[in-house]
Amino acid sequence: MYNDKKWGILYCPKHGFMQNRKWEKAEKALRENNIDFDFVQSESSAGVERLVKMMINNGYKTIIIIGGDSALNDAVNCLMQTDKATRDSIALGVIPNGMMNDFAHFWGFNEGEEEQTVRWLKSRRIRKIDLGCIRYHNKKGEACRRYFLNCVNIGLIASIMNLRRQTRHIFGSRTLSFIFSFILLIFQRLEYKMRLKINTDVIDRNVMTVCVGNATGYGQTPNAVPYNGMLDVSVVFHPEMAQLFEGIYLFIRGKFLNHKSVHPYRTQKIEIDEANKALVGIDGRLMRTPAEPFTITVEQEVINFLIPQ
Repeated sequence: MYNDKKWGILYCPKHGFMQNRKWEKAEKALRENNIDFDFVQSESSAGVERLVKMMINNGYKTIIIIGGDSALNDAVNCLMQTDKATRDSIALGVIPNGMMNDFAHFWGFNEGEEEQTVRWLKSRRIRKIDLGCIRYHNKKGEACRRYFLNCVNIGLIASIMNLRRQTRHIFGSRTLSFIFSFILLIFQRLEYKMRLKINTDVIDRNVMTVCVGNATGYGQTPNAVPYNGMLDVSVVFHPEMAQLFEGIYLFIRGKFLNHKSVHPYRTQKIEIDEANKALVGIDGRLMRTPAEPFTITVEQEVINFLIPQ
């Protein structure tokens, strides 16, 4: 008979980076903490969704993702396809192992600290967290939605986040990959004609990038938290080149909102009527550009997430 105390562990390895050693450390921490678990490994986004659905259908009440923001995104989207009673019976946790682990970092989970992370997860401190939701139509005109834990980026930063994922494989360092990605922005389109409605404000002008954050948004919505029923929005108009490099400096220093070209908002809903086919990224991964218009909202306290003590 299935034991609902048993954890379902989904391991999403990065390519290279001594990944056999990564799983060995996680497995050692799990066994030393007397965790009863079943383990599966996924190599792709489609695999994550399939395996999380399998875990849900097989009755696991604790699902742990050993992966990054994208794998967590796939997991919460699977959970949101279930009924509320099923979803409320499941707790989701993370052992960070992605190219980007910003949602894990928000809570204080860090790579390389498997023993401490497993002890925290074992304590089973659960926080009901919010999710953002982007509603759009695909190219076939079908209504679609996608949930996110961290943020949606529209415009230049979506391009940079995509570059960052690629250059992280080269540099290994989060900061170096981001700086190099910013340097590459001189080859990117720098602004897009957008029309946005945020609260009572209508923005109808050229915009460089928009970040809609349910959490810190890779530093662009540093005051956002996934438990207040609100989204933070940073709208960045096109600065002069000197201001652009000042913005990079402030971003790295964690003072992004201090830049004069950044306009912050807090809202429960943002309507994007026009984005001039700007790239859209969700939790660090490019999505197929949704047809305009599209809407981003917040859904309050919908996922049980395991947090540190």
